[in-house]
Amino acid sequence: MRAIGGGSSDSILVILSDMKTPSNETSGNESPLGIPTAEGEVLLLHNPGCSKSRATKAVLEQAGISFGVRLYMEDPLTEDELAVVAARLDRPVREWVRSGQAEYALAGLDANAGSEAFFAAMAKDPILMERPIVLTATGARIGRPPIHVLELFQS
Repeated sequence: MRAIGGGSSDSILVILSDMKTPSNETSGNESPLGIPTAEGEVLLLHNPGCSKSRATKAVLEQAGISFGVRLYMEDPLTEDELAVVAARLDRPVREWVRSGQAEYALAGLDANAGSEAFFAAMAKDPILMERPIVLTATGARIGRPPIHVLELFQS
């Protein structure tokens, strides 16, 4: 892992200005992966069809951060894994569910639904999970905007 300047916004802007347009091809490390449990493990929950997800992947690559990729639309997270993601994000699940998706209403969800209902719906229909999410053994960030994930690596 490489340090990203002194944590200033100038160093982050340099990374973004040098970003290349990522391809939709896999890099060979995009196999089903579990949630990171050891220090130094990094996982991108990635949807190659999403521009924010592709941009977040590029930010991690530009920063020199080694990471695994889980294509969560093909390999959905379990309800237990989603509970871990919620804890690492330190945000209620209703804040990172995509309520505008048709699947949200079809699952009978609303703002008053419990966490278990959200986890069950996202495990069944992973399109409901906000993306992209970068996880470490101790934290997680949603890549909106993509540079937001770099907060995980600042000391």
